[in-house]
Amino acid sequence: MQKYIESTGKTEDAAIAAALDKLGLAREEVSVEVLELAKPGFLGIGGTPAKVKVSYEAPDEEPVEETPAPVEEPVKAAPIAPADKAAEDKKPVERADLAVPTAVPADDDVSRRITAFLSGLLAQMEVEAVAQVSVDAEGNYLVELVGHDLGCVIGRRGETLDAIQQLTGYAVNKGLTHRVRVRIDAEGYRSKREESLERMARRTAEKAIRFRRNVTLEPMNAYERHVIHTALQDYPDVSTYSIGTEPNRRTVVAYTPGGKN
Repeated sequence: MQKYIESTGKTEDAAIAAALDKLGLAREEVSVEVLELAKPGFLGIGGTPAKVKVSYEAPDEEPVEETPAPVEEPVKAAPIAPADKAAEDKKPVERADLAVPTAVPADDDVSRRITAFLSGLLAQMEVEAVAQVSVDAEGNYLVELVGHDLGCVIGRRGETLDAIQQLTGYAVNKGLTHRVRVRIDAEGYRSKREESLERMARRTAEKAIRFRRNVTLEPMNAYERHVIHTALQDYPDVSTYSIGTEPNRRTVVAYTPGGKN
């Protein structure tokens, strides 16, 4: 099902970027129609923003056929045997035992250094947000920035968020004998971006197989390339590799029938 949203910005690129951030999609997953060009006005007065229409594919919603429920005589439920009731009481407990948290709140020297650094950095950026720090089973520190309107913290395709993460990693690891990894997210951006990259990877693989040729993707950072490689590592008849140098290093989805190189 084809859907669309309209978005505005100071420039056409800014309007498109705002729509992509809202949808959690990549530029390759949408089509763009410029409705109104940006007009700067005279001496910055009286200008009008750019307006774009961003279309994207959404899953079709299957119609639900409503049928009247048959009228039946009420039936008295049979009493539950003690053994059956005990089994029912036991099932939720067993499922709860299987749910193991992937991360727990952190309150140690490293987490305090992370919080202190980010508090100062966000204050300099004039952003009202707090850092919630947890640590996973592998010892990685996961930081969720909580606040309102954190688009300026995320930036275009997460570039500002990546820079904040890199700076935080440098600051926190300074003087430590054992390096720790810090991952920073805001408004669930990274999980949305991962899902978008995985969908794009599968569509690109289908395209490579359909046309029997290699497809080169846009430049991505190391983490995003890793998401593409992981998404297609077991995909039949395609393989992936990277070419170029940073910051313009790209992933190639290669058509490799019958096996992977």
